Amino acid sequence: MKIFQTLFFLFVMATLGYSQTQKPQDFLSSDFHKERRDILRGKMPENSVAVFFSNPIRNRANDVNFKYHQDPNFYYLTGHRQPHALLLIFSEEQNINGKTMNEIIFVRGRNALAELYDGGRVSTAEAVNDLKLEVAFETPNFETFPIDFSKFDQVLFYDFQDDVRQTQEKGDLYDLIAQFKQKANYPDDKNLDITPEPQENNLNTTLLDELLRPMRGIKTAEELDLLRKAVKISALGQAEVMRAMEPGMSELEVQGMHEFIYKKYKAEYEGYPSIVGAGHNGCVLHYIDNYKPEIEDGELILMDLGAEYHGYTADVTRTIPVNGKFSKEQKAIYDLVYKAQEAGASIAKEGVPFSAVFDTTLAIINKGLLELGIVESLNEEDLIDPATGRHRYYPHGCCHHIGLDVHDLGEYGTLEENMVITIEPGIYIPEGSPCDEKWWDIPVRIEDDYLIKKDGVELLSNDAPRKSEEIEKLMKGNSAFGQFNFPKLDE
Repeated sequence: MKIFQTLFFLFVMATLGYSQTQKPQDFLSSDFHKERRDILRGKMPENSVAVFFSNPIRNRANDVNFKYHQDPNFYYLTGHRQPHALLLIFSEEQNINGKTMNEIIFVRGRNALAELYDGGRVSTAEAVNDLKLEVAFETPNFETFPIDFSKFDQVLFYDFQDDVRQTQEKGDLYDLIAQFKQKANYPDDKNLDITPEPQENNLNTTLLDELLRPMRGIKTAEELDLLRKAVKISALGQAEVMRAMEPGMSELEVQGMHEFIYKKYKAEYEGYPSIVGAGHNGCVLHYIDNYKPEIEDGELILMDLGAEYHGYTADVTRTIPVNGKFSKEQKAIYDLVYKAQEAGASIAKEGVPFSAVFDTTLAIINKGLLELGIVESLNEEDLIDPATGRHRYYPHGCCHHIGLDVHDLGEYGTLEENMVITIEPGIYIPEGSPCDEKWWDIPVRIEDDYLIKKDGVELLSNDAPRKSEEIEKLMKGNSAFGQFNFPKLDE
């Protein structure tokens, strides 16, 4: 029996080992992740330890989980893309059990049956040899691992959200967190004493963000390669959908065409829930239902989507006429938003305040709204919606970092070389707005991704037309999607 089990294990490992080699070769290098750990270590306070947990597995329903997505910081520092893991980074070398180390990763133990169902797991040897982590153990070992967190001046970590499920697996993320809390004397809010002042401890849940924000905000050459691919894939999707668009499609169908393009170019995920809103739905800033069964002739459709390629996500928005031709009013609003975006991009470069880009777009939009008669003045009572406290027609900011997150970590003081940001002005005029109803249900957002340089910007998403005339011209072309001819469902 034991021989059979051994042979079965070897068979499974051989099968999984073969499958693991069939993966893209353009992921970030292990040297990149090691360099990130070294830079962070150099920024950490003396006598401190940084503690990072992998993302939890999210349950979809019953015994089915969502596709796993690693915590961006954990991936940034390790390249490890699997769940139930823990990373420790020390500011100075430690001597533990007679071995000197400045970092440790704990990864799941190997399990032939589990790997038969879910795929191969990264072993401790692979964590050291392939990921180039200095020391690796299996997660069940953390419970008895001889580390005294009380000896550090600061223990740096992100506070917990209490969203981790317990499993039957020994050393799972639930166990790791519980064991860390015990080892680090994490306050138990169920048994807190009522005292006039909080109890002093060495736990710091805010500093890591401060240390990582400038690191993640400035992209390296390796990161830029992946971001360029993610942005290009997203822009190619926008362009192809422009060719394919016609009245009668559903919002979900439009979403599916974009996401098909992503998979065609081997982007693993969408960087965020796809926003595809026609007509009034486009006035809902984060509309993700995408459930309108038939988009209508004469409507605009706002499409805000981004492919995630090897961890890095784009963020590209286009607003186009469903029938291929902007109405007079639609074109006026679209061209105004385009003008605002161009003005914002024209001043963006190293040293310019983030706020100056928004202020530039806002000034253009306010002036245009007044000239079009949509607002009667530039006074607050005409521009600000009392119900929301925001600008009535331009209620959001225009710029944010992109990278491992669609709203990536980064500094928001001044622009710096090799930041990658969006510039995304918009105008949304829902039905019932205090203006002529000919403007109602016109939503326009144009969002592009820009690389900041010393003397300007590089537009990364130029594969998707931006000018209204260019959009109309492209929409007259034929799409590969036009060759599909699916049978109709029985009604």
